[in-house]
Amino acid sequence: MRGKLLAAGLVLWATAGLALAQVKTTTATETGQPMQTIQVERGEVWYVSGNDLVVKMEDGTLRNFMNVPDDVRATVDGKQLSVRELKPGMKLQRTISTTVTPALITTVQTITGTVFFVSPPKSVILTLEDGTNQQFDIPQGQMFEVQGKTVDAFGLKKGMKVSAAKIIQTPATMTAQQRSVTGNMPPPPPPNTPILIAQGEPKQAPPPPPPVASARPEKLPVTGSTLPLVGLAGALALGLGLLLGVLRRSL
Repeated sequence: MRGKLLAAGLVLWATAGLALAQVKTTTATETGQPMQTIQVERGEVWYVSGNDLVVKMEDGTLRNFMNVPDDVRATVDGKQLSVRELKPGMKLQRTISTTVTPALITTVQTITGTVFFVSPPKSVILTLEDGTNQQFDIPQGQMFEVQGKTVDAFGLKKGMKVSAAKIIQTPATMTAQQRSVTGNMPPPPPPNTPILIAQGEPKQAPPPPPPVASARPEKLPVTGSTLPLVGLAGALALGLGLLLGVLRRSL
């Protein structure tokens, strides 16, 4: 493994009794002042099918929530309901609390070994715990403490027991988020209110309409027989004949 353990901030300590090499890594996190933001979203349950939910938001847009887990609960009128128990018309409010915390992560990697060969000021070869030799680069201007003295790479000698440490500090952001959903049932429909009818004096019944005159028939109906008229004509003719006969005799 060829690394840059001897980077900026690297410290080598020469020790008299350290015989074996070992590598250790430790990490420490220092946090700053957290900052919290709260986001509130409101909407109305528009459609529910199994674990799929459609909510109409306050701005009129429809948002699809697909495959909502069964363990997600909404507090509706004090009751814990799963997505399958939601009904169209329910009013929901989702509160999202986000906490952002700045952090500084410090990683310290330490390696120990015996100086096998040094090529100042660029590199050093250490004999590690398993007996293998490993070469490490030495950063420009790196200084070392050797038995209480500060020396550069030229002060390292073969056979010295040394410990090298690499310190890396990385800024980071830690984010934590909490979500809660509350709501209430839709209002009940209004009762069926009867229509009020004004009560007053009873009105008299209107008079019946006048009878409609029937149409005049085209022909008069037959009401008698012509036989008496024929008999009367015959009698007059007979009488006239008798009168003429008497007049002849008298002449």
